[in-house]
Amino acid sequence: MERLQKILAEAGVASRRHSADIIRQGRVEVDGVVVREPGARVDPTRAEIRVDGKRIVTDETKVYLLLNKPAGYLCTARDPQGRPTVLDLVPHHGHRLFPVGRLDLDTEGLLLLTNDGEAAFALTHPRFEVPKTYVATVQGGPDEAALAALRRGVRLGDVVTAPARVRVLRRESGSAVLEVEIHEGKKREVRNMLAAVGHPVVHLIRTRLGMLSLGNLRRGACRHLTPEEVRWVRGVATTSAGRPGTKPEPSGGEGGGPQATGPADA
Repeated sequence: MERLQKILAEAGVASRRHSADIIRQGRVEVDGVVVREPGARVDPTRAEIRVDGKRIVTDETKVYLLLNKPAGYLCTARDPQGRPTVLDLVPHHGHRLFPVGRLDLDTEGLLLLTNDGEAAFALTHPRFEVPKTYVATVQGGPDEAALAALRRGVRLGDVVTAPARVRVLRRESGSAVLEVEIHEGKKREVRNMLAAVGHPVVHLIRTRLGMLSLGNLRRGACRHLTPEEVRWVRGVATTSAGRPGTKPEPSGGEGGGPQATGPADA
């Protein structure tokens, strides 16, 4: 017997946090009965589980795709307004994929797409501090005081961000290119941090997520993870599943739809 929200996540319906929301909304039936408790215990080998009337497959093969997201695409599985989404860039695989975390409409770079809800939860939950690395072109030339502020943590409203790792890659006329590493993933965190120290972002691209690297993957293209990368992703997921007291949190962010996970962090 397993918790219903865990079954949905492992079946690729959504991340654990979004699976809990889907259950509470009364969209899930177990053997013809609506269940609203995410922690309800169910035997996935015997029960017939349906989401929005569609039966889920509990033994679906896990798929992991790394996409180099261009600007202008929403990080969501579908958009009610018909705007382009990152899944429009992915060849049809016969699997229900969703983005792991979100990048803003104008932010480019590394985005993981999967049907592995457990892995998505682990990679986006702040408890596990999976590092995310960005290359940011900013207005002006940050001095040592600005860089030190980023490394200490920046006050954004009522909260202070966790310290970031920052280094200057190069300075240009009227701008600079920085490498910024964070692990929290608050909404628009990188952009807001840099604006707070007086250097608004002109262009932002995510280059790494943990051990996953964008490398020379061309913009708009995607690739399957290597076996080594898959082992790392599953290792993070396994670690998170074994941590006591780790529970899904209410979702944040904007415009993500039920299959997107976590707030837009850049």
